[in-house]
Amino acid sequence: MTTEPMTGRTFSGRYEIKDRIGIGGMAEVYRAVDNVLGRVVAVKVMLPQYAADPDFTRRFRQEAASAANLQSPYIVNVYDWGQDGQTYFIVMEFVRGSDLKTAIQQRGAINQRKVAEIGSQVCQALTVAHNQDIIHRDIKPQNIMVQPDGNVKVMDFGIARAKNSVEQKTSSVLGTAHYISPEQAQGKELTSASDIYSLGIVLYEAATGRLPFDGPDAVSVALMQVKDAPVPPREINPKIDPGLESIIMCALAKNPADRFATANDMRLALNDYLAGRPVNLAAVGAVGAAATAMLGGAAATNLMNRVPENGTQVMPAVEGAGGVPGTQTMKPVDPAARNSRSTYRSTEKEGLNKGPIIALAIIAALVVIGVIVFIVSNGSAKEVDVPNVTNSSLAEATKALEDAGLEVGNINRVTDDTQEDNTVVGQDPEGGEKVPEGSRVNLTVTQASETFEMPPLEGSTLEEARKIGDQYGFTVEENGEEASDDVEEGKIIRQDPQAGKEVKKGQNVLVVVSTGPESDTMPNLDDVPEEQAKKQLEDAGYTVTVERASSSNTDKGCVMMTSPRKGEPVQKGQNIIITISTGPAQNEVPNVIGKTEGAAKDAIENAGFSVGSIDRVTSDQAAGTVIGQDPGAGASLEGGKKVSLTVSDGPAQTEPEPPANPDPDTGNEGEGGDTGTGEGGDAQAQTV
Repeated sequence: MTTEPMTGRTFSGRYEIKDRIGIGGMAEVYRAVDNVLGRVVAVKVMLPQYAADPDFTRRFRQEAASAANLQSPYIVNVYDWGQDGQTYFIVMEFVRGSDLKTAIQQRGAINQRKVAEIGSQVCQALTVAHNQDIIHRDIKPQNIMVQPDGNVKVMDFGIARAKNSVEQKTSSVLGTAHYISPEQAQGKELTSASDIYSLGIVLYEAATGRLPFDGPDAVSVALMQVKDAPVPPREINPKIDPGLESIIMCALAKNPADRFATANDMRLALNDYLAGRPVNLAAVGAVGAAATAMLGGAAATNLMNRVPENGTQVMPAVEGAGGVPGTQTMKPVDPAARNSRSTYRSTEKEGLNKGPIIALAIIAALVVIGVIVFIVSNGSAKEVDVPNVTNSSLAEATKALEDAGLEVGNINRVTDDTQEDNTVVGQDPEGGEKVPEGSRVNLTVTQASETFEMPPLEGSTLEEARKIGDQYGFTVEENGEEASDDVEEGKIIRQDPQAGKEVKKGQNVLVVVSTGPESDTMPNLDDVPEEQAKKQLEDAGYTVTVERASSSNTDKGCVMMTSPRKGEPVQKGQNIIITISTGPAQNEVPNVIGKTEGAAKDAIENAGFSVGSIDRVTSDQAAGTVIGQDPGAGASLEGGKKVSLTVSDGPAQTEPEPPANPDPDTGNEGEGGDTGTGEGGDAQAQTV
């Protein structure tokens, strides 16, 4: 799909288009700047093929004006709308965040409590719209924006229509096949129950990560919406709470009468689930049975049998955008032609037996027609114009209606402090319509709201605050969570309106709930000097306890370990224990003097030391005996240090005296002398 580029254009001399941020089946959305107020806005531009259709443009203008009156923290604000040449546009609040569809596609099934919170907020948005008789008709996750604070905003009332619009019935069905209600797929008149069904599908998809009905095209999906019962969510995701499942299945009842009566009833059921209260659907009416029927079995079959045969529709889809199911135009077609052969055969078989019954029915019909003709011709069925009494006082309206030959019917009181008390703000039938004389006209009349001084809710739990709200007549809505050092987890930090302010009964009070002290992670303080580590922790808001222990791996005076350990979660004000190294452990040197060298080595090593140098000296002690050590016995020494030894080599050795010289005269006497002078004498001399 190609359209004329809008970037750079300025609508109405005010809204400067910057870039496109989304496209749907009937419109494009751009980020723009309001040059008058200097703020970023979103501008929704109708696609040219719809801008050329006068029916679409007329409805576009009417619905833009209606949407602008919807005021809720959960509805995207509409600031302005208009026409620039042939381009129709709506100026809306620019919402930061992502749509729910994107979140589901990225993460799959969402936490079921978050699903219920989203559902409750969407219900509140729908309640505001439905109270003004506006039906959204295209509730889907693409139209639910999730903001950074977790709250949602419902957008795109582009195909919404006032309940009493003269164009309520058309020849085409607008919506998104995966999310439309059965009655919407059939082209029937819609009520607020249709939005409730669509929201049920959204919650089903968010809780399970998949759609209840899917098919190759919009037609097959729409047929499933009319005929098929969804698989119960817990069969897909067993973690889903039965209470939440019952709420979803109640919203998905095929018969609108079996769903929640209002979006507010559905919101209350979701809030009961979130508060841990039992979810009781019996109060919804027939809904209890419907929820049971939707859970499967024979009951589910009975529920499907209530869908009329002519409800099956053929709905050709308009091309979507970006692979995401877009808003589509779907034409309901009577399938009678497709089933005519089987219908004929059935009629042929039964026709002979039905002749008398048909004859009696015709006679009865003729009698009724005769009675009606008599009443019209002879009775007081004169038609009169209904006067427009809107914005009149109740007394003035009553007189005007009676003067016109009409009566005041039901009076519906609504709280509206913008109008005077007892002002008529709505009527049914509307002014200008023709009705039989004597008809009753129902009026909607304002009443002043009761006010009271807002009580304090800070420090209370949500359950306690809601009980207070029940007493005073206001509704408590959770508006996010925040960490707090002063308010314990689960209790209210602040409220809006604040305590002491004058507020009206029925007002919503938004509260922020504490998640407890803000969590952090323990920093790495290994080998950091003691004083530096203490200062770092105390400056960060923690208290510090110092312990000491010996360590061979950490320098003396530095952090060797912490509790909690580095990387573990800590909270402000928590006490942190740091252990400071006193250096390696000190051991006592054993006394090894008098031991043999081998025994001394064993004793030193067993005490956690090693043997250093060994000096050997002569001594009166036996050789191999330790006669000295350094450090001495009893000294305190770090483990692993060396102990030097002095070992005895035994007494000193005495050299023998040399033999006396032989008498020179003797050597020359006798045979000895001869021998001394012969070979023997030479050998002796050589030996010496």
